[in-house]
Amino acid sequence: MNDSKILCSVFRGTKREGMYLYVKKDTDLTTLPEGLMQQFGVLTLAMTLVLTESRQLARADVKKVRAMIDEQGFYLQMPPAEADIAGRVPGRHDDLPDASEND
Repeated sequence: MNDSKILCSVFRGTKREGMYLYVKKDTDLTTLPEGLMQQFGVLTLAMTLVLTESRQLARADVKKVRAMIDEQGFYLQMPPAEADIAGRVPGRHDDLPDASEND
């Protein structure tokens, strides 16, 4: 794959927080698998991006996103695992010493 540009629309749904659907901007969403679309509920455009191989994405490998869009017409970004989320929750106190250490 060269460093060609893909104009990409990113959608989020009403059913699952953190799940996103990446498609080429001109994609007719009614052509996507029905089972996939049912996972989202009502879709809302979250953003439009220009994808190049050199672009950095926060939670996905841009090369994989581009390959999946080329192969199947979409890329599905799932929410982070609950363990990943727990590690970033403000106010989490796993780094505090155990109370028994202060005895």
